Amino acid sequence: MRKVIIDCDPGIDDTLALLLAIKSPEIEVVAITTVCGNVPVEIGSQNVFKCLKRCNRLDIPVYQGMAKPLQQAFVSAQDTHGLDGLGETNFAKVQEKQVEKQSAVEFLATYFSNQTDTSIIALGPLTNIACALMKNPNLGKHLDRFVTMGGTYKSHGNCSPVAEYNYWCDPDAAAFVFKHLGKLIEMVGLDVTREIVLTPTLLEYCCQINPDEGAYLKAITRFYFDFHWQQERILGCVINDPLAVAYFIDGSICHGFKSYTAVEKQGISRGQTLVDRFDFWQKKPNSMILTEVDTHLFFWKFLTILLNAQEEMIKKDLERLKMG
Repeated sequence: MRKVIIDCDPGIDDTLALLLAIKSPEIEVVAITTVCGNVPVEIGSQNVFKCLKRCNRLDIPVYQGMAKPLQQAFVSAQDTHGLDGLGETNFAKVQEKQVEKQSAVEFLATYFSNQTDTSIIALGPLTNIACALMKNPNLGKHLDRFVTMGGTYKSHGNCSPVAEYNYWCDPDAAAFVFKHLGKLIEMVGLDVTREIVLTPTLLEYCCQINPDEGAYLKAITRFYFDFHWQQERILGCVINDPLAVAYFIDGSICHGFKSYTAVEKQGISRGQTLVDRFDFWQKKPNSMILTEVDTHLFFWKFLTILLNAQEEMIKKDLERLKMG
C-alpha cells in the first residue's frame, strides 16, 4: 500500500475521489487536508467528515487549511456544487469528528521535513501546498509523488476560456508550486478529465448493482447533472477528481508528456497553464502533462471499488453497455 495525503475542497467530485481513495486497497490515506475552493474551507471539512463517516473511517485525521487564496479574492464554485458542496443534499452534520488542532499548512510543512514514502494528491486549489512549501522549501524533494487535478493544455477552460477552476481560483499558489516544488508535477487536467462523464445510464447501472451506493451517488450528483446540462449541454456530469486518484493507483489509465509549465497569475488569462510542449524556453521539465485517458479502464476500476462489485462483472457489463 502506498501512503498518500489528499488535499481537497469537497465538492461533489472531490467526495467521489475520496470514496475511491479510502476504499481502494492499493493506497493508505494517512491524512486529509482541506482548502477553500469549491466551497468555503469549513464546509469542505464538514463534507470530508460526512464522507469518512459513510466509509466508517473517522479515524483518518483531517487538517483544515487556508480560507482564502494567496492574493485573489475568494470565489467559490457553489454554483456548480451547491451551497453545501454536496448538491444541496443537506446531509446531517457529523458531530463526533473535529479537525485537528494543527493547521493543514503546518502539518504538511512538518510532515515533509524529512524524506518520506508519502505522496500528495491535490484535488483543489494549491493554496495549502504553496504555503507549506514557503515554510518548508524541501517539501517537494521529500515527498514521493505529487499529483494535481488542475490546469488544461489544449482543452478549453471550465471557468474562463483558457483556465481550469482550481488554478484560476488561486493562480498565485499554482504558479508558485509549479516554479518551486522541485518534484515532477503530474497534471491531471481538463484534457483528460473531460472524457470522464458519469452518464444517466451509468448512474442507473450503479443503482441496479448496489442500490444503497447508487442512491447516494444519484443524490449528490443531481445538482451536478443539472449544472452541466445548463452550462455545457452535457447529459451527465464530468467527474474530474476521481481520475486523479485512479491515475495515481494505476498509471496506465493516463498518458502524456513531460514539459516545463508555468501558470499565468492575472488578466484575462488568469490561471492558464502555459505548457512549453516544444521546449521554446529550454528549461528542465517540471511537469507531466496528461493528454490521453482510457475511459473504459477508469470506469472499470472506479465502479468496481465504489460499488463493491466483482471486476469481471463490471468489465463485461461496461462492454455490453458500450459505456466508459
